[in-house]
Amino acid sequence: MTKSTDEQLSVLTRGCEAIYAVDELEARLKQSAQTGRPLRVKLGMDPTAPDLTLGHTVVLRKLGEFQELGHKAILIIGDYTAMIGDPTGKSKTRPVLSDAQVQANAQTYLDQAGKVINTSPEKLEVRRNSEWLSKMNFAEVLAMSGQVTVARMLERDTFAKRQAEGTEIYMHELFYPMMQARDSVVIRSDVELGATDQTFNNLMGRDFQRSANQPPQIVVIMPILVGLDGHEKMSKSLGNYVGVAESATDMFGKLMSIPDEIMRNYFELLTHVPASRMTELLNASKTHPRDAKVELAKNVVEQYHGTGAGEIARAEFFRIHGAGKTGLPDEMDEVSIPQALLAEGEVPVADLLVHCGFASSKSDARRLIKERGARLDGEILPDPQGSTRIQSGQVLQRGKRRFVRLKIDD
Repeated sequence: MTKSTDEQLSVLTRGCEAIYAVDELEARLKQSAQTGRPLRVKLGMDPTAPDLTLGHTVVLRKLGEFQELGHKAILIIGDYTAMIGDPTGKSKTRPVLSDAQVQANAQTYLDQAGKVINTSPEKLEVRRNSEWLSKMNFAEVLAMSGQVTVARMLERDTFAKRQAEGTEIYMHELFYPMMQARDSVVIRSDVELGATDQTFNNLMGRDFQRSANQPPQIVVIMPILVGLDGHEKMSKSLGNYVGVAESATDMFGKLMSIPDEIMRNYFELLTHVPASRMTELLNASKTHPRDAKVELAKNVVEQYHGTGAGEIARAEFFRIHGAGKTGLPDEMDEVSIPQALLAEGEVPVADLLVHCGFASSKSDARRLIKERGARLDGEILPDPQGSTRIQSGQVLQRGKRRFVRLKIDD
């Protein structure tokens, strides 16, 4: 490690929502410099869905910063906790996932996390919490649960809200924070990263480590990235997300659509643009907001698609969406429409959107249509319950950036 403690703190505290506690982090960094032992920095991720969004990368990027400063990243794949599902922010019990679902999602997480952090064995230790949680006997589970009172557990805002609303809380959900805290004890973490909705769980890790006569981990809390709508948390279920695995063109176009008022949030959490440059970009008297978004979008795209990809995506975006332009992409995927989907040359619009991959379900498709987000040859598809006549060669469009050309099977 070549940076001083103050220099490390400057990097590590950037963009954070809260740190429990900064003076402890400073002391632990000084101790690390004196002993030459890098800090063990933990991030737990439950593979409850197959793909990562830019929202997930906020904490991953902070983990990467610890790596760059010489510390050891510990990525906990919560294959055991995922079978419960963290009740954080949920108004009802999450469905239990099968082991096969969890393992498939875990592999996708690892592959995509490699776009953000250094996955070399020297820099990253990957553990699955089934290693220790699956081996606990009932006496050990009882001993673990004896460290937390029911009153303390019900302080958690999610549980308190559900209790006030008369919504069921199942016993296995109460074990989730304890299981996550147990992870911290087993791997002897010095620091745990999480988003604001993980604060309760991460602080419980400190309590469990004290009980195990370990120094309590420092908890670094990152903000939740606001979605493209500027209001809700970035979420695949809300459709307001940018996926890590998306094409450069889609990624650039989506980022150009964000409201001006959340640009600072995106610059701070998704880029390493220096504070001085960020101030200049966000000053409307010096930089037009559109130009600031271009720099933001190019920066993010190049992180995931390589040098030069941002400029190519920018050129394509303005070729299609520049002033007075209504052109189509030079290239687009072709989707075959089977005869079985048609009835006398017509197809239900919701079925068409699902078949072409523009919606995850018929209900998602109907929502998109109601929001006037689907077009056929440039014409808005107005009726969520309706059907439309289609021909080979027509272009189906979702929003401003996604296009496919239809081809009816013979």
